[in-house]
Amino acid sequence: MTTLQSVPALGTHPASGSLPSRAETREQLSRATYDLLVIGGGILGISTAWHAAQSGLRVALVDAGDFAGATSSASSKLLHGGLRYLQTGAVKLVAENHFERRAVSREVAPHLANPLTFYLPVYKGGPHGAAKLGAGVFAYSALSAFGDGVGHVISPAKASRDVPELRTDNLKAVAVYGDDQMNDARMALMTVRAAVDAGAVVLNHAAVTGLRFTRGRVTGAELKDSVDGTEFGVTARLVLNATGPWVDHLRKMEDPNAAPSIRLSKGAHLVLKRTRPWRAALATPIDKYRITFALPWEDMLLLGTTDEEYEGDPANVSVTEADTAQILDEAAFSIKDQQLSRDLITYSFAGLRVLPGGPGDTSKAKRETVVTEGRGGMLSVAGGKWTTFRHIGRTVMNKLAALPGHPLAEDMEPMNRLPKKLPLPGIANPNAVAHRLLVDGPAPGPRMAPDTARHLATHYGSLAFDIARLANESPELAERVHPDAPEIWAQVAYARDHEWAETADDVLRRRTTLTIRGLATDDVRDGVEKLLADRD
Repeated sequence: MTTLQSVPALGTHPASGSLPSRAETREQLSRATYDLLVIGGGILGISTAWHAAQSGLRVALVDAGDFAGATSSASSKLLHGGLRYLQTGAVKLVAENHFERRAVSREVAPHLANPLTFYLPVYKGGPHGAAKLGAGVFAYSALSAFGDGVGHVISPAKASRDVPELRTDNLKAVAVYGDDQMNDARMALMTVRAAVDAGAVVLNHAAVTGLRFTRGRVTGAELKDSVDGTEFGVTARLVLNATGPWVDHLRKMEDPNAAPSIRLSKGAHLVLKRTRPWRAALATPIDKYRITFALPWEDMLLLGTTDEEYEGDPANVSVTEADTAQILDEAAFSIKDQQLSRDLITYSFAGLRVLPGGPGDTSKAKRETVVTEGRGGMLSVAGGKWTTFRHIGRTVMNKLAALPGHPLAEDMEPMNRLPKKLPLPGIANPNAVAHRLLVDGPAPGPRMAPDTARHLATHYGSLAFDIARLANESPELAERVHPDAPEIWAQVAYARDHEWAETADDVLRRRTTLTIRGLATDDVRDGVEKLLADRD
């Protein structure tokens, strides 16, 4: 691994300027009265802050950990219509999901999402027949206006050419449909940038220690900066609780007698090295309602997921041996044994789905968003799907506009008067960006490696040129962080100065893919920590 010299914080970013220090941000948060304080930096809170700032409100966003540090970076990495929802007749829901999926992947963030072909294998004795699944994928593609082609059925021989590890014993046919995938942590981070560009003030690693009250109404929060221990507060006309699995914890700060409003479902995933190239993903029916995924993602294979009720501390959610065994056993329905060796596992992660409270199997529960108002006037938002993150932001804003007395309505632009498909920062054709990075390298010295160029293009879009500039100016930043990964040290410096990275995990798990690849070695971690410490 390259030994880095001290690299000072970068100069002004060409687009948005370098970030203020944490002390400056705390001062800004402390001295103003905000229209809206969003507590929770998962994608629900981020999207709401983005839309609220667009509408003209003065917005603050805080999170006890990192942005997208919990459930929002522990998803199946899909933007999808929800094929299984057709089972329950939720045709309108699937059509709405498809609309949002296409908007994000084609117009809002084409640099962060990519189309993915799915193969749905039909085995003898399986829960569904070929005719039913063929009709299902046709209907699914019709609800997407055939934007990803027409859902159809192909032969096992054709499918096994695209997915060489597909198990063909007793395989009768394969249904085909299209969806999209993403790197969820990067998508969330770009949405934070969009919120800041629209005027929001944000701070991660700032935990709520209590709520502020004025005449019985929640009017802000007391916080503690977990980086240096500084205590401070934020005053706001309205507080939104978007803390995901912790939503009831914050509701009890507002009202100690608040009844539980949600239940949690754990979804575990495994990441494995691929033994051979995959040109499609597998979606294998396990029973009438559940599907297990095998997704080519970030040059690896992502397997999952589980769906079981979780009642422990959300901070302690983890992948158990039982989860690993279940995921591998279910994957074995359609994947050959050599691809499922435990020696190939590089990482595992688990997240918590937030579902409306009530009885019943979590796998059958609706992934709907619920907005409630507490006795102190704090709004709480919980539940929903990654695919519809923009729709959730608009839904919450419409709720704000309709509050009794309309406390914020006069100060905010109505949602129907704002751009419906405002792009995220860095929007560009990733193929064009990758080409430019390869062609426009420095005259002296080595060119950028193709895998690095492609990685930068599909994780930053046009902002990749800023990272290339850093690498050109400081040759040590052009070196790979680890020889087996495409990331370069310039990404670490960029994360430090422009992406709110405070800890090694912020960088290794969410700003880059090094942890997921199993490459966050002690040497790599030490190098990242040294570079993070070189702030001005």
